[in-house]
Amino acid sequence: MPKIITRIWHGTTKAEHSDAYLTFLEESGLTDYKNTEGNLSIEVWRKLEDDICHFWTVTKWRSYEDIKKFAGDDYEKAKYYPEDAEYLLQYEEKVLHVETFSY
Repeated sequence: MPKIITRIWHGTTKAEHSDAYLTFLEESGLTDYKNTEGNLSIEVWRKLEDDICHFWTVTKWRSYEDIKKFAGDDYEKAKYYPEDAEYLLQYEEKVLHVETFSY
């Protein structure tokens, strides 16, 4: 069974910005994920919680080397875009990487 690496990033916005941020994600990070060799899939999870909206990007990759093509050599560091400052309430420093097995 081939090993898949799942990369999970989390961020929060004001609930009122949730649709605008989703559109921004589609135009920035999701496009970059899709255009990176070795990316196998992309999911965005979104949860409204009172006046806060949580976002997770959940991507699957063939290898850590492929993740580095997207994130750089310090692949555990979260990647941000300048426009994120318009939406995000905080910047989480690290992302989560886990080995993933499908049955």
